[in-house]
Amino acid sequence: MTELESRIDKAIGALELDAKVRLLTGASNFTLHPEQAIDLAEVVFSDGPTGVRGALFTGGRIACLLPNATLLAQHWDTAVATEVGALLAEEAAAQHVHVVLGPTVNLHRTPLSGRLFESFSEDPMLTGALATAYIKGLQDNGIAATLKHFVANEAETDRKTVNSLVDERTLREAYLLPFEMAVADANPWAVMAAYNRVNGIPATEHTALIEGVLKGEWRYDGLVMSDWYAAESTAESANAGLDLTMPGPAGPWGDRLVAAVHEGEVAESTVDEHVRRMLRLAGRVGAFGEERAWPSDGPAPDSPQRRALLRRLAAGGMTVLVNRESTLPLATEGKVAVIGRHATETVAQGAGSAQVRPPHVVSIADGISAALGADRVSVVDGVEIRSDPLTAAPYSLRDPETGEFGIRVTTRDGRGDVIESRYVDGSEVSLRESPWLASATTIELAAVVVLAEPARMQVGVRGRGEWTFSAPGHYERVRLERVDNAGEVLRLPYRTVTLDLQPGARITAVVTPEPDTPIVGLAARAAPKPPAAAIGAATWAAREADVAVVVVGLTPEQETEEVDKITLALPGEQDALVAAVAAAAKRTVVVVNAATPVLMPWLDRVDAVLWAGLPGQEAGAAVAAALTGEVEPAGRLVTTFPARDGDGPVWSPMPLHGELPYGEGIACGYRGWQASGIDPLFWFGHGLGYTQWAYGEAELTVDDTIRSVRVEVTNTGSRAGREVVQVYWRPEGEPVRLIGWSGVDVEPGLTASVEVLVEQRVLRRWHDGAWQWLPLTGEVLIARGLGDIRITLPTAR
Repeated sequence: MTELESRIDKAIGALELDAKVRLLTGASNFTLHPEQAIDLAEVVFSDGPTGVRGALFTGGRIACLLPNATLLAQHWDTAVATEVGALLAEEAAAQHVHVVLGPTVNLHRTPLSGRLFESFSEDPMLTGALATAYIKGLQDNGIAATLKHFVANEAETDRKTVNSLVDERTLREAYLLPFEMAVADANPWAVMAAYNRVNGIPATEHTALIEGVLKGEWRYDGLVMSDWYAAESTAESANAGLDLTMPGPAGPWGDRLVAAVHEGEVAESTVDEHVRRMLRLAGRVGAFGEERAWPSDGPAPDSPQRRALLRRLAAGGMTVLVNRESTLPLATEGKVAVIGRHATETVAQGAGSAQVRPPHVVSIADGISAALGADRVSVVDGVEIRSDPLTAAPYSLRDPETGEFGIRVTTRDGRGDVIESRYVDGSEVSLRESPWLASATTIELAAVVVLAEPARMQVGVRGRGEWTFSAPGHYERVRLERVDNAGEVLRLPYRTVTLDLQPGARITAVVTPEPDTPIVGLAARAAPKPPAAAIGAATWAAREADVAVVVVGLTPEQETEEVDKITLALPGEQDALVAAVAAAAKRTVVVVNAATPVLMPWLDRVDAVLWAGLPGQEAGAAVAAALTGEVEPAGRLVTTFPARDGDGPVWSPMPLHGELPYGEGIACGYRGWQASGIDPLFWFGHGLGYTQWAYGEAELTVDDTIRSVRVEVTNTGSRAGREVVQVYWRPEGEPVRLIGWSGVDVEPGLTASVEVLVEQRVLRRWHDGAWQWLPLTGEVLIARGLGDIRITLPTAR
């Protein structure tokens, strides 16, 4: 028995039942209870997976904002995933955070899912390998990873009630495989159970999956926690293997679990096992026994070290989808028109629990201007892209009293007397996380709009409650109710008006909040222009330039937790904008600022398309590095892109009568696409980079199974580049599947011999309740993506 296990035994023996049960529900939204009697310190959690926000949902510490998970996955590089995990561990340690709630390994089952930006890919093996490396990067540095969401949580619509209907073969071979790989190869110290039901049973109460598969078959020794507010039962979830309910301090356990033990519904030994796993987690992260020593300093989120790394991670994962006549990299001379709302209001991250407060977001317009020189670049706004104004951007408001960027928040009692007045360095406040707001009858938010000259602005309020809102020339009262079918924290009701404001204009809002109102804030942004005016200005600028770079994409309204999309079409009149610019410009480059597939009806009319993802805080600098070729955008797609709404093996994430059947079986993503015979817009694995490749001699190593593939690849272009050799297997009567890949950097004119080791777990089939090896039939495909298969080899020896 290890020293840690011995300490755990002594601690469990020293605690009474109620003290043990107290440890099994969070102390707050993101902390666990300390217990001095057994030398247990507070354990601090933080949302992830692309930044460590800390223990506050709103208004927390400034932190690094990494590229989104899909963009990182497009490197197809486990070393990058390990590097990301290590970076997050440093960020967590700087904030005294013990547990990061990531990675997310749910699959890209349908391109409409709102939360795909948090997940790696549509392929279970690629997802599992990247997650394994990410976890090692975190845990090798003493910070716990949390593998989520266990399991069959591939859509957001009705996610807390939907019943995912998945047959056992599909569950084992597709949706459990990333979890299986990560548990076996990296042993994450925590796993998060999902909101949804799986074949009629809530994931938090699923004995067969938690006790049977995870803790039984896979011998997982870590902690299993609920997603936030996911656990609703007492005895059922405790007996199913759930170890911790989050958040706290209220929850379905507490006194009810104590009573369940006394009434014989739950054995005290079951509670002891949950406590054991919780203390094991605490011991692993340095919160049980001798407390860990946190670093006294480290790189700041906006330090040159961090900025350079984040820029490289973002640019290297970007994907060149189209590049006619070598339009990219951009020429070193000539005028460039940068066009589009995403150029100036670049989207760096998706919405929901993954959000962090970055030190800055470099816009694509600023990044290109800095890289090429302001004298070469003109910047033109595009069409409106949002309906929800979201919260006011950083640096758009100032405190009227101090002049600092942010707002003034004043609380008053029922008589109207001031209780407290504070400066807040943002544009919203959380009533749940700010005890000083608890006694307020009304809350006043005041700010000066930052303007260099008179401007037409969209200003207003966000959050539930009775509001009065005033600005120069405007006064109104409005009641805002909860958004239907939306999360209270992730989608706030709002009211905005469009006004002509002068520099120094002050806006003031007073709210009488509703009970349990989570967040209130101010909205302020430049007012949108009519589409015709925006498109007209864009086409004029395009005619005057040598190259037009049009930046389009999605917004946090489409790429968000709790909401799925209903179309892949770009919001607003962005398609019309691209078409008009392409008709006017000498050359047109489209940069897509989105994490998930979009339709491209203008594709044949443009010269190049760069898929930029959600690039994090260094967004514009990374896009500029990719466009100029300073960093090769060597990414390969991790999701298949449909050409039309409705195409693909799985389309709608909408449940019917509360049920979501996984009727495609294991043929999800590219597997189903290839079986259908319908070509997508872009295949899984596609990516051009900035050079060309020739494939030569290839050799397959086979004994009782497929072991490896070796192939020669030659860089036939004029630039150094990175190739990703992808190996697929197409067994007779079975869907094609990725079985291995390897990346290689090669100088122009040189040849490299690349060995691809085959992942054995994708050569199995689940049949009659057990694994069996698939027969060695069919053929092995060596490819640059499933749309560019270079070599086909028979599997038979």
